[in-house]
Amino acid sequence: MTDKEHQLRTELDRLRLLANNVPVAVAYYDAATFTCQLANRGYAAMFGRDEHEVVGMTFAQIIGEEAAQRIDPQVQTMLRERTQAAYERELPGPDGRTRYIEVLLLPHIDEQDQIAGAFVLIADITRHRRAEISLRQSEERLAKFMQASAEGIVFHKGGFITDVNPPLLLLLGYTLDEMMGRKTLEFVAPAERAKVAAVIAAGAEITYDSVAVHKDGTLIPVEFIVRTMQHQDTQQRMTIVRDRRDRVEAEARIHHMAHHDSLTGLPNRTTFDERVQSLIERAQHGEPGFALLFIDLDHFKRVNDSLGHVVGDTLLQTVARRIAASLRGNDLVARFGGDEFVVVLTGAPPAEAVREVADKLLATVGAVVDVLGQDISVTPSIGVAMYPQHGKSGAELIKHADTAMYDAKSRGRANCSFFEPRMAAAAIAELALEGRLAQGVRAHEFVLHYQPQLSLATGRLVAVEALIRWAHPQQGLIAPSEFLPVAEARRLMLPIGQWVLDEALASAARWHAAGWLKVPVAVNLSSMQFRDIGFVDAVRSALQRHGCPGALLELELTERMLMDDVLAVRERLVLLKRLGLRIAVDDFGTGYSSLAHLKDLPIDRLKIDRTFIHDLPSGRGSAAIARAIIQMAQSLNLGVVAEGVETEAQRDWLVAQGGDEVQGFLFAAPMPATDFEAWIMAPGDGGPAAVAPRAA
Repeated sequence: MTDKEHQLRTELDRLRLLANNVPVAVAYYDAATFTCQLANRGYAAMFGRDEHEVVGMTFAQIIGEEAAQRIDPQVQTMLRERTQAAYERELPGPDGRTRYIEVLLLPHIDEQDQIAGAFVLIADITRHRRAEISLRQSEERLAKFMQASAEGIVFHKGGFITDVNPPLLLLLGYTLDEMMGRKTLEFVAPAERAKVAAVIAAGAEITYDSVAVHKDGTLIPVEFIVRTMQHQDTQQRMTIVRDRRDRVEAEARIHHMAHHDSLTGLPNRTTFDERVQSLIERAQHGEPGFALLFIDLDHFKRVNDSLGHVVGDTLLQTVARRIAASLRGNDLVARFGGDEFVVVLTGAPPAEAVREVADKLLATVGAVVDVLGQDISVTPSIGVAMYPQHGKSGAELIKHADTAMYDAKSRGRANCSFFEPRMAAAAIAELALEGRLAQGVRAHEFVLHYQPQLSLATGRLVAVEALIRWAHPQQGLIAPSEFLPVAEARRLMLPIGQWVLDEALASAARWHAAGWLKVPVAVNLSSMQFRDIGFVDAVRSALQRHGCPGALLELELTERMLMDDVLAVRERLVLLKRLGLRIAVDDFGTGYSSLAHLKDLPIDRLKIDRTFIHDLPSGRGSAAIARAIIQMAQSLNLGVVAEGVETEAQRDWLVAQGGDEVQGFLFAAPMPATDFEAWIMAPGDGGPAAVAPRAA
């Protein structure tokens, strides 16, 4: 290779290097054949080829026939007018997205003044076009948003309005012409202008509450959401204006609801606690003390259970009005929930004055109320605590007034009691009993005693009732009346009730397998246990666990438990009856169940409460009630059991009235399991030698 050839080769390599590295796609086409004579790498790659492959190909072959036809007018213009031609077009990119190119055609005129060819220069303007499209679309979206938004929008620059959407015009009552070019502060309430001006001056992007002014002068609570953005080629401030009137009203309603009882409209406990705390703080600075009255309606649950919650709610509203009407304007009454009300008598009233108010409340609240055509009366029990004598805090005063209220209930209800320190000691003792009882549950300190139920006609054993006792390590056997109320109130009845069921079924299965007993064992239920959602399944599982047929179990419910929710009770009793067991109503005659309810429930026996049996046969009222129960049971084809039979005279009276079955000390006291087994096996009354058990 000669030096000249080497020099030419070097220059060609430099030219190729330059062509392949410029940020423009370059090609040269012959004017006569439209074939590519030269192309850089960028040009070839733009069409999916390399720079060597495209040489010799026509531009139609390179860019496609359809594209060639589309650009042919620009090619002809260049050839005809012998001047450059420019155009833009779209190309599909390798990623499937559209690419945008700008093409410049430059004619190559030779020495004979003829067009020998054409240079093609292509610049990729995709990024710029996409930015323009994005901006245009953004402008279009903003315009549509401005028109479609339900919220007011205003654009302003330097504090002067440049654009407003229709919702803001509607909110403020102006036309667009009336608002354009004016200061934004003109439409802000005077008291708010300094704050809004500070936000504008700071250029902050912020959300805050303010007040706008309607054209007619009405002040409108609003929320401003302020942003800085590019709009109409300039940087402007955009403020979204939200009407807060509905929200303000809703917040006021929510505030009222949060501080007042929804049923009676009285302040609720939260508000009451705040006001009592305020009274205490003022009293600590020399102002007078006050009296706090805790009011609970006696037997209110019976109203709901027997007459329904609509009647109960109406009664509560009436009671609330009566309490409020009995107080002075500076006194306070609140509803704590349910049937509990609390009153504060301000001005350090003496005990005599508090007693007078309490007596007035006892008379006023206890007066008969006509609710939906029914005369109803509920009495209140009232407990009183005085500040500062009976407590230094609101919580302590409420606790002591509540304790005094329970003392009033224990003294016959419809009464008023003032707090005394001994009451607190009793409450502490009950709390201690609760803790010791929970420990007793964990330590399995309970035992069952069994008491027979006999047929009056034959003397045969017809059932046996399982009765719980607490075998306290230090105090010995404790009767159920001393601990079951606490267990019921503290939800300890669920584990205790389950233990009783399991223990009674274990004994029944053992006696049945030994051939000693073929009658059911009766188990008393608590209302908490019966209402528990898993109770029916628990009974089914217990029967299966101990291998007992349902006929060996009888469940005793109180009359009041039947009235809690008659439809739900009936559904649950039907499920229990499907297990084959018996249902008895305990303490019958002390509740308020009606004949209509009884006849619709799948029950087997009624147990006359022992308080009626105790007065037989001389007590005329008890005799009348017991006789009516026996006759009603017979008419409903139900068995009837007399509880607490202790004398021959009581038994004889029951025989004369056609009573079915008896239970009481006259026949046998409750006995531990071993003693009961001995009683069954003994000859004479109760033993199998003299009494053949009746099939369940």
